[in-house]
Amino acid sequence: MIRKLKHWALWAILAATLLVTLTQLLQLYGLAGQNRLIGQSLADQDVGADELATSAPEVRMARAVYLSRHQRYDEALATLNLLLQQASAEAQAQTRYNLGNLYLRQAMEKAQAGNVNEAMPLLGLAKQAYREALTLDSGFWDAKYNLEVAMRLLPEMDRISSGDEQDDLNQQTQLWTTLPGFPRGLP
Repeated sequence: MIRKLKHWALWAILAATLLVTLTQLLQLYGLAGQNRLIGQSLADQDVGADELATSAPEVRMARAVYLSRHQRYDEALATLNLLLQQASAEAQAQTRYNLGNLYLRQAMEKAQAGNVNEAMPLLGLAKQAYREALTLDSGFWDAKYNLEVAMRLLPEMDRISSGDEQDDLNQQTQLWTTLPGFPRGLP
């Protein structure tokens, strides 16, 4: 009788081990698919909407970065706002950081084009997004860095837009030349 119980216990352990192994393999397969989609986005290939429907938030974040790089700001903004509603607390900080990057990139493009009045509200939104990211994760160094960049830009834009009427080229040159050591890397 004991021998029979040992035999059944071994079979039960083998079945449980097989079940755990199959579960782990399915999870690995899912992760490999998500990594493939993220790799596609990083390689400047668009990910289809049908693949995004069942994908993880990380894949959607990669697509938002892809859209932002290709200056499809409205789509990137919609993707990030959807992520804000669905993301966990840990992913919220990263999403808000990317939202700030989106606004900062738009503001810098508008400022370089000489549209300072259009760039100022975008900079305000970028600063707000970085502050919210830092509220969620106070050790988020990239958000601190980009917040400092945005804070360096906004006072200069206020001064230029409220000053005497000068031509657009002079304003644009004055804006970027008065920022000592303006960092050009993270956003």
